[in-house]
Amino acid sequence: MVAPASVGATTVFTPGVEGGRSKLRSTTVSIEQNQPCPCGTGADYKTCCGPIHEADAGLGATAEQLMRARYSAYVLHDADFLLRSWHPNTRPQELSFSSGHTWHGLTIMETTGGGGLESDGTVEFRARFKRDDDHFELHERSTFTRIGGKWVYVDGFDPDQRDG
Repeated sequence: MVAPASVGATTVFTPGVEGGRSKLRSTTVSIEQNQPCPCGTGADYKTCCGPIHEADAGLGATAEQLMRARYSAYVLHDADFLLRSWHPNTRPQELSFSSGHTWHGLTIMETTGGGGLESDGTVEFRARFKRDDDHFELHERSTFTRIGGKWVYVDGFDPDQRDG
């Protein structure tokens, strides 16, 4: 998921690499383990995206699970996880989060491929968010691939803006 443009005060995280992982644990929004997961499955965070965030858990067993974990990481401002789960060829050097930006829900529209035995997949989704007093919806078709057995986000585009 491409990070929306930052507005207002931002916190910028510039990771350094140490043993293949970012030096910073950049979560700035907290969630209780028994609260519903932000990704919208209805499961508790501790049994849904929590284990994927904490131990990478294969960065999700499917492309859709990684998509959900990345959405939850945006909600929680977890730049460390977002950068680890991004393909090295398309990963930005840094991420920033706006203090006036909040996420309000994820809807998975369609998943193609991305299963346990596949190497590539796409997930089309809509994510609702609020920036200051304005409400928006991000519509994206994200592509995922496996590297070393782990799913990673490659890139995405707005299917409403894509020519035929």
